[in-house]
Amino acid sequence: MTLDQLRPVANRALRPFVSVSKQAGLTPDSISVIAFLLAGGAGWAFYLGDSAPMWYLVGAVLVFLNGWLDLLDGALARELGTDSKAGDLLDHVLDRYADIVLIAGLAAGLEQYALGLAAVTGVLMTSYLGTQAQAVGLDRVYGGLVGRADRLALIGIVGGIAPFVGSVGGYSLIVLLLGFLAVIGHFTALQRFYYSWRALA
Repeated sequence: MTLDQLRPVANRALRPFVSVSKQAGLTPDSISVIAFLLAGGAGWAFYLGDSAPMWYLVGAVLVFLNGWLDLLDGALARELGTDSKAGDLLDHVLDRYADIVLIAGLAAGLEQYALGLAAVTGVLMTSYLGTQAQAVGLDRVYGGLVGRADRLALIGIVGGIAPFVGSVGGYSLIVLLLGFLAVIGHFTALQRFYYSWRALA
C-alpha cells in the first residue's frame, strides 16, 4: 500500500481546508455524508460512461473529490476534538456504501455483473479484515498490497483516461480495472487475514 504512507503530507495539505470547513460551520459527519453523495454521483456517471464515455471523466473527478473529503472529515474531527466512535462508525459505513456504488456503477454500465460481484466482494473483504483485526484485539490493519486510498486513486485515474484510451489489448479499460480490483482485492484481504492470524497465534 503506497498512498497511506503519504498521509502526513496529505494532513499538511489539508490544513487550509480544515480552517475553511471550521469557518463554514461544517462538521466531520456532514463532510462524510457529502463525500458519500459524491461517490453516488460518481457511480451514476460511471454507469452512463459506456454510452457516453465523457461521463467516465465526470466520475473520475467525483471520485477524487470523495477521496479528498474522506481525508478531510477525519482531519476536521481531530482539529475540533470531536473524533468519536460514533463518527468512526458513520465514516466506515458510508465508505463501504461508497465502494459498493462506485464498483456497481462501473460494472452495471458494461453489464459485467459477475466481474462486478467479484470486485466488490474483494473490496469489502479487504475492509472487513482491516476492522475485524481490531475487533479481536489487534490494531486496525491498513496493510496489504492495495488499500482504499490506492483503490480510489486507481479508479479515478482509469476513469479519467477511459474516454481517451477505451481499450487495451482488445479489452475495455474498465473491464481490466474491475478484473484488477477483483484479484487484488481478494489478495489484499488474504494478506490481512494472514497478518492477523500470525499476530494472534
